[in-house]
Amino acid sequence: MIRVIVVDDHEIVRQGIATILGTDAGLQLIGEAADGHEAVRLVRETRPDVALVDVRLPGISGVELCYHILEESPDTQVLILTSYLDSNVVRECIRAGAKGFVLKDVGSSDLLQSIRELTQGGSPMDTRATRMLIHWMQNGSGTEMQDRFTLREIEILRLIAEGLTNREVGEQLCLSENTVKTYLQELYQKLDAHSRIEAVMQATRWGIL
Repeated sequence: MIRVIVVDDHEIVRQGIATILGTDAGLQLIGEAADGHEAVRLVRETRPDVALVDVRLPGISGVELCYHILEESPDTQVLILTSYLDSNVVRECIRAGAKGFVLKDVGSSDLLQSIRELTQGGSPMDTRATRMLIHWMQNGSGTEMQDRFTLREIEILRLIAEGLTNREVGEQLCLSENTVKTYLQELYQKLDAHSRIEAVMQATRWGIL
């Protein structure tokens, strides 16, 4: 059972998401919050698997909330679910630890799939947000960083850039899932990244991919 909380200041939005989650027997809505402060308390008390977070919140912004959630519950996966699309906001959310970014016009089945993908090591991203990130990354350079990475690390980066989960990467490279996780932790340190998406962003920006 995937335990989910929803953080949005609009009650009608929270109700709509609750209805969608109720159609999937494998998902359980365990709490709702209307602002950032309430969300921090909820995360502390429930330690959810997934937090659906809007960007624009009273009290604590969605970006700030990402930091707080990871501090309170490091295993909680944050999925930004918002109607606000801006390249700076997308980048800041990812830097703050969000593992995915989806807009509120997403279909019900796609939202459910995004939540499941998140818990399986994926990084669901709206295609419009992805285009913004690619445009930003293409303005960067810095091939001097390439020598810091082994061929195996670059292979893993390429596969996670394609959206493969840790298990799928392991199957492709004949590695155990735990070994892939170890490689990813080392890559995060080298790239000064905190998530798969940010690692790919940094690697692309610096010419590694």
